[in-house]
Formats: sequence, structure tokens, C-alpha cells
Amino acid sequence: MKTRAHPAAATTTAASPPQPASLRRRLVVMLYETMPLLGVLSVTFMLPHLFLGMGWSIVLPGGLLLTHVMLVLAVYFIWFWAHGGQTLAMQTWKIRLVSVNGEPPSRNQLYLRFILCGPTMLFFGAGLAWALFDRERQFLHDRLAGTRLIFVPAKPASAPPPAKTAHSA
Repeated sequence: MKTRAHPAAATTTAASPPQPASLRRRLVVMLYETMPLLGVLSVTFMLPHLFLGMGWSIVLPGGLLLTHVMLVLAVYFIWFWAHGGQTLAMQTWKIRLVSVNGEPPSRNQLYLRFILCGPTMLFFGAGLAWALFDRERQFLHDRLAGTRLIFVPAKPASAPPPAKTAHSA
């Protein structure tokens, strides 16, 4: 399956090899990611279930509710990762998801990363602690999925044209 290339992928790899995102930056992104996710989950999960409960007194079983939450999260993360390699929080903190060779990850890598992310993080933070011992400081789910998070420096702003003065006219 062919995936779209990131617009900045060619410039990043052509100029210099991609720099891994620092562990601190990746942890901050995880914390920051909760803010947009609260909005996404409230609109796509809470509101429909409040409508069902208040309008028709329907309460779905716990397993179905969990499935709905996981489906919403999967669509959110996989869509953003597949379309530019960055969620909203990753864009803010200048981090991009790529495969280990610096190319955009395949769909299978995205699915695998999402599936592995929860268990490796929830098992007493073992997937996060893994980064302390990993030679490249990668999280366990990234290591297993063949992905990595890289730092994407801001593009240098082009110099503005010289201002016209009264003497130059």
C-alpha cells in the first residue's frame, strides 16, 4: 500500500538525518494531547451517549462503551498520523511520527503502533520506562512497530523585503 509522503520529509532527510525528539518533549506531548482528546471524546462519545440516555433511557453495556472509546481514539490518532504524521499536540511541539528509515509509516505500522501503545503504557508505565534503557531512547510501542518520533525544527522565516524609505523613492 502506498502512503503519501510528508511535505517536509524530503527536506529533512536531504539536508540532514532526522533528529530524534527528546524524551522530555515526547512526554510533554503525551500530556498536552489530553486537551484536544477531551474535546474529541466529548463530542464523539459523551454527547451521543447522553442523548441516548436522556432521550430514550438507553444505556449501552460497558464493553460496547469501551469499544466506542477505542474506535474514536483509533480514528483520531491513525488519521492524523497517516495525514502528515502529526496530531495537533505533535504539531505544537514540533514532533513527527516516521518509520525507522525516516519515511512516512505504513498503515500496518500505524495500526500496530496504536494497538501496542495502550498496553505498553498502561502496564505500570513499562513502555515509557523502556525509553530509559533503549539505546535510541524509543518507547516500547515505537520499537515494536518500527516507528520513531523525530524533532521537526521550524522552517527559517524568509527575510522580509527591505523597507522603502523616503530617500529611496
